[in-house]
Amino acid sequence: MTVNTTNLTPERQAERDEVYAKARKAKEVSQQVLLSTLQKNELLEKAAQALEDNSADILRANEEDLAAGKERGLSDSLLDRLKLDEERINGIANGLRLVVGLSDPVGEIVRGHTRPNGLRLKQVRVPLGVMGMVYEARPNVTVDAFGLAVKSGNVPLLRGSKSARHTNEKLVEILQTVAEDYGLPREIVQLLPCDTHDSVQDLITARGLVDLVIPRGGAGLINAVVTGATVPTIETGTGNCHFYIDKSADVETAIDLVSNGKTRRCSVCNATEVLLLDSNLPDDDKKRVLKALQDQGVTLHGNKAELDSLATDVVEATDEDWTDEYLSFDIAVALVDGVEEAVKHIAQYSTGHTEGIAASDYSVTSYFETFVDSAAVSINTSTAWTDGEMFGFGAEIGISTQKLHARGPMGLPELTSTKWVVSGDGQTRP
Repeated sequence: MTVNTTNLTPERQAERDEVYAKARKAKEVSQQVLLSTLQKNELLEKAAQALEDNSADILRANEEDLAAGKERGLSDSLLDRLKLDEERINGIANGLRLVVGLSDPVGEIVRGHTRPNGLRLKQVRVPLGVMGMVYEARPNVTVDAFGLAVKSGNVPLLRGSKSARHTNEKLVEILQTVAEDYGLPREIVQLLPCDTHDSVQDLITARGLVDLVIPRGGAGLINAVVTGATVPTIETGTGNCHFYIDKSADVETAIDLVSNGKTRRCSVCNATEVLLLDSNLPDDDKKRVLKALQDQGVTLHGNKAELDSLATDVVEATDEDWTDEYLSFDIAVALVDGVEEAVKHIAQYSTGHTEGIAASDYSVTSYFETFVDSAAVSINTSTAWTDGEMFGFGAEIGISTQKLHARGPMGLPELTSTKWVVSGDGQTRP
């Protein structure tokens, strides 16, 4: 590929050179390393054990990042995503072990048939190739990307954020050592420089070297990657997730579901951010729902004139309350006139991630399921379930909110493409 290098400072030139050098090496490795399922699984088992064995080193590196993040004023939600402890490291390692237990998608026959002239056709899964990842403050993504890439036959090129620099460097060093000890090139996983945002632009425009880029983070990062990339991208969108409580719902169950979606872990993309209450729900039940949230420390945002008779200390909502993720103990609340109005509200404001409903009326849940256009629809269950591991995919690479190639939690099959194999006995086309 031809790269314009005019008017670059020496530092910027060095950064760009590093990105392209690593991309070239990743492309070279992706065309050379073809591992059997047994080899992939052995490598991932060794990587999981190495992470646990080196947890003290990982935690020391993570403490450096946490201290620097606090000094720079990172939000509590970002610090939570950044923070590791022994339990989270064990969880990350077990995520790799879960991937070991999953079927290898490479070589799977998706479909096939024999033509009347005797040609035998089959469509088989193949790796995508060099998989670029751009992500924020989530060191677990470093390992998840490695595990899923290895099992699906891809080579990950990782561009983590500066806030997780030391943690990511230590994690990749451990993974590269495991690969080397197994007799593989260290470059089956590489970490790109993160000193400037320009390195992201280098990665997402490395057409011909990088086969796919997946952004994972806030709305700003995702939008910058999707709009600036010349490399194909998969949009892992933000989660402005809604939960609608219908007049037919069992209120105690509904309270449990919206509380779980909001408070289980408010800093993740499947957290419930907007509560829609059926205006036909009895006022006492509305009050019970809102009080339950406030008793757990959740701040209510909404139309005060509409909600002041139902709850105290409601914060007047702005336009952003309906469109943006909170990633905190806040929730936007609106009254809607039944399921049709709830669906209209969701269609106007949703980011297409996950929407949930509590209702016992089948016609209501059926309408919601049919007309809500999001990656996941949760019927009488919490939005928190939208997660690759919970769906049985092992560690996920992200949750796609676009409609092409992949949608929803992305596991191993979503990290493959396909090719057609046409076998004959000398047939020629007239």
